[in-house]
Amino acid sequence: MANFVAVIHKDPNSDFGVSFPDFPGCVSAGSTLDEAKDMAQEALALHIDGMCEDGEPIPAPSDFEALVEDPEYSDAVAFLVISVPDLKPKAVRINVTIPEDTLRRIDTVAKKKGMSRSSFLVQAAKSAMKSTHRAKPGKGHSPSG
Repeated sequence: MANFVAVIHKDPNSDFGVSFPDFPGCVSAGSTLDEAKDMAQEALALHIDGMCEDGEPIPAPSDFEALVEDPEYSDAVAFLVISVPDLKPKAVRINVTIPEDTLRRIDTVAKKKGMSRSSFLVQAAKSAMKSTHRAKPGKGHSPSG
């Protein structure tokens, strides 16, 4: 697990702003410290997901003590350490049962895309999970074969 530092700023009559020294452009805010923390975790996760999808390298976490001592962050009201799951999770072998004709179609499409069967299935699963996550409440998704 990687731990990244979030810097919390607060101006008078404003929400708590959150920025990430390791991820320029990744910012968030919240009306309370707890909300700022929750929003920061979500913002960082989405930012890193986007970087991974775009093939961008994920930076190594900055040293916490160095950031606390950095004059650029002297106006910070708090520092958070946000944990991010392993960026390269361990692959796990599984057994699945798939109808033979569906497996042939999977292999054909994967080959056309220059992918392995496993890579294709992982990409398809991630795509399905992302579309389900973005679905509006009350809009169900039915499986298709």
